[in-house]
Amino acid sequence: MTTPDAQATIEVRAPAERVYDLVSDLPALAGVAAEFAKGHWLDDVTTARVGARFKGVNVNGPRKWATVSTVTDARPERFAFDVTFKGIPVARWQYDIEPTASGCRVTETTWDRRPAWIRPITALGTGVSDRTVHNQRNIEQTLATLKAAAERA
Repeated sequence: MTTPDAQATIEVRAPAERVYDLVSDLPALAGVAAEFAKGHWLDDVTTARVGARFKGVNVNGPRKWATVSTVTDARPERFAFDVTFKGIPVARWQYDIEPTASGCRVTETTWDRRPAWIRPITALGTGVSDRTVHNQRNIEQTLATLKAAAERA
């Protein structure tokens, strides 16, 4: 895989299974993610599994947009999905969860997969001109919120 566009890691004093449950459950993920506001499974799927699709709604200030994602990894050490907008590749998001002696280490990573021609259009729609910087800040915020939620549970 190519070099990520944004990535951060955090130590969490909670079991890896609890963290996996938070990132692979759409309402729980919406509760901790910086930009992902809500989502629902498509095609009569009710839980995360490889190949499952979900519609996600993202929010940045007054702007709101929907995407469709396909789960590519759904196992305790990794939850990942590829995001599209109207069938056009947008991004890959990945949560790697590694058990440690005191809990787990979580790494959130994203790869921008938008074709060059659509980037100005998505910048207008999302209000984000520098997606790499924006995603880095969002990942750091998401991981801090995830840590607090997992340690509080």
